[in-house]
Amino acid sequence: MAGRREPPLMRTGLGSGQPPSRGSRIAAAVAVGVTLGCVCAFFYPDGLISRSTDSALHWRRRADSVTCETSEEVTNLQSQLASLERKNADFRKQINELSMKLQMAGQGKNQALYSAGPFGTVKALRTNPTVMPDESTNPRLAKILQQVAVKKEIIVAVANSNVKQTLEMWFTNIKRVGITNYLVVALDDSIENFCKSKDVPVYRRDPDEGIDSIGKTGGNHAVSALKFRILREFLQLGYSVLLSDIDIMFFQNPFDHLYGDSDIESMSDGHDNMTAYGFNDVFDEPSMGWARYAHTMRIWVFNSGFFFIRPTIPSIELLDRVAGRLSREPKSWDQAVFNEELFFPSHPGYEGLHASKRTMDIYLFMNSKVLFKTVRKSAQLRKLKPVIVHLNYHPDKEARMKAVIEFYVNGKQNALDHFPDGSE
Repeated sequence: MAGRREPPLMRTGLGSGQPPSRGSRIAAAVAVGVTLGCVCAFFYPDGLISRSTDSALHWRRRADSVTCETSEEVTNLQSQLASLERKNADFRKQINELSMKLQMAGQGKNQALYSAGPFGTVKALRTNPTVMPDESTNPRLAKILQQVAVKKEIIVAVANSNVKQTLEMWFTNIKRVGITNYLVVALDDSIENFCKSKDVPVYRRDPDEGIDSIGKTGGNHAVSALKFRILREFLQLGYSVLLSDIDIMFFQNPFDHLYGDSDIESMSDGHDNMTAYGFNDVFDEPSMGWARYAHTMRIWVFNSGFFFIRPTIPSIELLDRVAGRLSREPKSWDQAVFNEELFFPSHPGYEGLHASKRTMDIYLFMNSKVLFKTVRKSAQLRKLKPVIVHLNYHPDKEARMKAVIEFYVNGKQNALDHFPDGSE
């Protein structure tokens, strides 16, 4: 049996069975130390413990590196943020362009928006986008309009007790035509109760100091001025309004004959094609000699008692301008102010309104001057059936309104004959 093998350093010689001597153990220890020293010198040439200054330098270098990296990251983030902002602006621009192109598509336009097409084919954008509806401005009115309006369109009349009989003629004709999307804005309790008793859609405004007193006791012009402030709420709610005075007779549904492509579409006070749609009027000043003739452009005013207004920013700005001026200039006529704000161009010291406009067909949307001065005397024009007739030129309104109904509804051909052209 083989005996226990001892470690090599414990052996004294080949084949020796004696334990190592004391000198042999010292030599072995020295050999081990030298060997370990060589190994440490090879793997750690700078020593196992670095000097403090070297360590501090080492950490400063790392701190400087971190600071540099942080600064670069901030710069990169700022660059990315600027890039995202530019992209966001581009997206907004694209959305606006798409919105306008959709509007053009709705009008049957196929031309590129910003690139000019062939000669004679270029058409600018006519229709401004509508505002975002805000029902919080008047939740009660919003609820009424949801029930009454058709395709976000409604006829609106403003009335107080001074005009009850004329108002009844107004809504009786509307019912006869079959129009359902109409609403009376009652300025006092009496008119509100009267409309309810006749099954007429009515809206009674909330109490408003100052405005209430005008509505209850004011005459035609005062009430007419008030309507611009009232209409603003309808537009804020996102509804297009056909504003109607109550001295108007309806014979067709007006919404079937509106273009709806402009901020304001109004009937004219003009009595023929020139005065209603515009003409070149030459002004003669003989004292100027060779330059005595000056050309002017003229158009008769829009009638502020019958116009279609879309819920756009220019439309709301128009209402604000007119209502603001009438509050500051109580003696001004609302129709004059309405037209001045609508037509006066920008000039030094004044910024004009950027609103699109359309004049209604004077034989469909007929004022009483056109009817009594021209239409009733023409065999051909008498055959036309108007959409509405506005008795705006004559003070004997009720008598003429009844005669107009006899002529167009009951077919009484001589119903208009005994009236003078004017208000003699």
